[in-house]
Amino acid sequence: MTITDIVAQGDRLGLQHCAGPVDERAVARVDVASLELVGTVPAGTLVLVPGEEHPPPYRLDVALRQASARGVAGLVFTTALTLPDTAAALARRGGVPVLAAPGARAADLALVVDRLLAGGASEAMMRASDAVARATAVAAEADSTPESILAAASRTLGCEIELVEDPAVTWTAPDAVCVGEVPIGRLTGAGSDPAATVALPVVASLMSRAAQRRMSDRFAPTQSRADLIVELVLAESSRVEGFVGQAAMLGLPLQLSHVAAWLTPTGVANPVARAPRSAQPALELFALRLVESRPEMWHVAFVQDDLILVSTEEHGAGDHQRRLREVAVRIQEYARTLTGHGWEYTLGLGTPQTGATGLRSSAAEARIAAESAIAAGRVGGVELTDVTGLRRVLLDVYASPTSRSLLADILAPLDALGPERAQVSVQTLLAYLAHRNSLAQAGRELNLHPNAVGYRLKRVRETLQLDLDDPDTRFAVELACRVRLLGASRR
Repeated sequence: MTITDIVAQGDRLGLQHCAGPVDERAVARVDVASLELVGTVPAGTLVLVPGEEHPPPYRLDVALRQASARGVAGLVFTTALTLPDTAAALARRGGVPVLAAPGARAADLALVVDRLLAGGASEAMMRASDAVARATAVAAEADSTPESILAAASRTLGCEIELVEDPAVTWTAPDAVCVGEVPIGRLTGAGSDPAATVALPVVASLMSRAAQRRMSDRFAPTQSRADLIVELVLAESSRVEGFVGQAAMLGLPLQLSHVAAWLTPTGVANPVARAPRSAQPALELFALRLVESRPEMWHVAFVQDDLILVSTEEHGAGDHQRRLREVAVRIQEYARTLTGHGWEYTLGLGTPQTGATGLRSSAAEARIAAESAIAAGRVGGVELTDVTGLRRVLLDVYASPTSRSLLADILAPLDALGPERAQVSVQTLLAYLAHRNSLAQAGRELNLHPNAVGYRLKRVRETLQLDLDDPDTRFAVELACRVRLLGASRR
């Protein structure tokens, strides 16, 4: 044990460094002695000088000279000490560390230091207990943070402890710091110190509670707005105006420009499997912390397993979609890290649009882009919205749950044939209708003989029981086929 080690324990021992060097000189023993007896103690002794009165300056000077001559490890006074300039200079030149422990009882302090010098289980348990008590006291303060709790524990233990981000750590690990059951890192740097081994689980728990409280205070308004965004995206078009007042109360400026990203998980071995439940809260926490310092307004929401990311700012801001993409791609990469090689995450990006209907449309664009990519076999990539041609027109239809439901009802009888036969029937029906009921042109598109197309259509007509020669019916069926193949019914 050295003077450096003793000073490192200053917070726990109540010690203050007043003068002289703090170096690696060994402390062999501790003793309680008056100033008059400093010249009689053995070399390497840390001398505790009892008394509540400030020692006279001349006695301080004599004692410092004697301590230097005897090779004393250091002097500790149990009173508030103010060293004269001469005494401070003597301590520096003579190489005598001078410490103060105001209000301490010399005998009690000697016992604690003696245990510290002896080491072993008793000393480790004492330091661990002190560290837990100090960390608990700091955690109880109104303005406590995980960082302040960690700093208090480090000072009391006498070793540097750090919080290292580690998304792979499980929430059950004794050194894990979590928000709820979502780990944000683990405590490291204690080495083989047995006191740290005992104290770290309690410190990690206190830090987790502080982090949970801070996250709740910081992100509660954002999460409330995210719930509203989910309702807005899934609601009927006729209800959109009803969200304006509620959004204003929650601080969501619907009148601004919005751009949305849609992140969809797909199982590699089983495309219809549900994503791991633990991934969702971890993704949400990562995303919220990622965008916390950015100037735009951000929202993270979930529709079942899919993540919606919305960026809101003033209309006309440049590179709005590019900045959304930067954040969304990092979330996509983190999602892969969380779930491992068994899952792929496909990212669809919408275009910036204004107002409540614009937010709905951008979210629909992003969802269509992601689902179309998955249906086409481009799983795990980043897909931009095709804003030209018929697909752009279909987005508004797809954005309405009522429209999707009505169109799905038209083709529902085909679903009784099974997924594969239903898909073939829809493709055949769309090719036929898109070419103005021409079997020959539909056959060329499908690489089939016209008779084969006619055979398929006979079966489709019998299943749907619809008059495909009626213009209105033909239009509705073609629209239903296009929406389904666009991605409304994801493979």
